Amino acid sequence: MVRKRNTLLQKLFRFSTVSALAIFMSGCVSTVLDVPVADNKANQPIKASLISDMSRRKMAPADPILIRIFKDESELEIWKRDRSGRYALLKTFPMCRWSGKLGPKTRNGDRQAPEGFYTVSAGMLNPNSQYYLSFNLGYPNKLESALGYSGEALMVHGACSSSGCFALTDAGVAEIYSVIREAIKGGQSSFQVQAFPFRMTPENMAKNRSDPNYDFWTNLKQGYDNFEVTSRPSKVSYCGRRYVFDAEFEGGDPRDPLAACPPLLNSGNAAVAARDDADARKTQALLAAGTPIEAHAYSDGGMHPSFRKLLQSRGAAALAKKTSLDDVPISRPEAALADPHSPGE
Repeated sequence: MVRKRNTLLQKLFRFSTVSALAIFMSGCVSTVLDVPVADNKANQPIKASLISDMSRRKMAPADPILIRIFKDESELEIWKRDRSGRYALLKTFPMCRWSGKLGPKTRNGDRQAPEGFYTVSAGMLNPNSQYYLSFNLGYPNKLESALGYSGEALMVHGACSSSGCFALTDAGVAEIYSVIREAIKGGQSSFQVQAFPFRMTPENMAKNRSDPNYDFWTNLKQGYDNFEVTSRPSKVSYCGRRYVFDAEFEGGDPRDPLAACPPLLNSGNAAVAARDDADARKTQALLAAGTPIEAHAYSDGGMHPSFRKLLQSRGAAALAKKTSLDDVPISRPEAALADPHSPGE
């Protein structure tokens, strides 16, 4: 076990020697700078208040984690396994900036922050990011690669600037990074990140029913519901050009994400299926009752309302100073000020 932990730590800090090779075309560059690998920012202890929250929830710093991201709400959640073996919400962080629109990232340079299911290993953490600290989401995943989607170095990082990434402020990413680091030191070789357009409630599905990404979001919702019901990370497979969750197939996991799914050996989780069915009926009832279809008017991404309020009252320079130790400029502050739910495009 000691050797395993040491190997994981070596991988964690070895990232700085290899991550600068091919990360310039995505727009959201989180390059390695000439900073000592042992810089203290990557070794900050977990905040005492968060340690207390873990204790109250019957969690330990070394317990495994899972992260969920919601674009429309501009929030990132850290979930952690408790003594029962199930995952419980530890903390929700407001996101200062994400770019693009609701919907998946499909090509290099589209400024889109990705949506999907990703696996982050120790070597994908960057203690020497130009945006304070960061970790790579692993976009494109196996399904996205098979679909021909392109892009690289899509990060969760500090500051309040994004060209396809999720920016949490330096203080926010430092807190997240410390929780990730301790889970890896505890033996978790990788953790799952689930990135969604919005919280996948029947209300939100009804509001977005006319969006061209609706079928894709319906597929994402299956994974969302799986975690909501089981409180455990889903086993993610790819076939039929979509995600498949907690499935066992004849002949093993499908190799070609674009090919039809082989026969299943299991019938799925009955509780998850019941939730899917109930939510689908509620979505249809809301549409029948005349739920307004939502038109997102923003021209480039979003910002949590708490940061938008500061931007409105104090200006971009003041918010940049508050969210970054290096005063990294806010990306497109005029777009961040837009109300994403006002009538528009």
